[in-house]
Amino acid sequence: MSAETGPTAGEYIVHHLQHLQNQAPKSVADFSVFNYDSLFFSIVLGALGCWILWLAARKATSGVPGRFQAAVEILVEMVDSQAKGIVHSAESRKFVAPLALTVFVWIFLMNAMDLLPVDLIPAIWHSAGPALGMNDYMRVVPTADLSVTMGLSVAVLLICLYYNIKIKGASGWVHELFTAPFGAHPLLWPFNFLMQIIEFVAKTVSHGMRLFGNMYAGELIFMLIALMGGAWTLSATGMLLAVGHIIAGSAWAIFHILIITLQAFVFMMLTLVYIGQAHDAH
Repeated sequence: MSAETGPTAGEYIVHHLQHLQNQAPKSVADFSVFNYDSLFFSIVLGALGCWILWLAARKATSGVPGRFQAAVEILVEMVDSQAKGIVHSAESRKFVAPLALTVFVWIFLMNAMDLLPVDLIPAIWHSAGPALGMNDYMRVVPTADLSVTMGLSVAVLLICLYYNIKIKGASGWVHELFTAPFGAHPLLWPFNFLMQIIEFVAKTVSHGMRLFGNMYAGELIFMLIALMGGAWTLSATGMLLAVGHIIAGSAWAIFHILIITLQAFVFMMLTLVYIGQAHDAH
């Protein structure tokens, strides 16, 4: 970055897309690299979501509910009704319904970090990071990090595998792997097994990639809008850029509220669908 003229648009975006990491990655498949910013905000927002739900349960009364209790009750009833329609085992729903509620609240909070001004937290870290002996990179939207969204989808996969074995038994699930969807003839076993593995991989990858792609795109649009504000000058064109920055930023933020809610809902629903499929025999 140029110290005299400031960063170019490309340098600005590239800088904001870099994570605060423990080290520079040596290769694409280097699993020793940790994104500290994604880990920090994910854990903090997860704890915040659990605290909000705990607070609602603690303050719940049998009388006329307040606004906070009413909002949480509506959310809980919505998730519970969706779980009942997809996962037909009442025993499984004792775990699955709270899991779906936690997933929705957690992902919504992580997505909502996109509504903060692009340079707010990175600017604060820019002054504190180097003083702590760390670089000044900082990204605040955990769901715009592929490692986070794929981690969530892999966790859902593991839960699905658990219920496959719990509901069908180890032998029953192995039998299903080799006899569905084409039939039980021994010549079809390799094709059945291959199709089952492809299905598990495709569902897991698409589950994580869908959330990542939408949030990453939203983050880029906020950066482009921020560039409009950074380019304003005391001229007619510059003033139009400043006004456009305010209008575009406000309009996109309002629309983005729908996106972050929808993406949390879609991820939650797919979680329920995949777990529900684990209860069904082919």
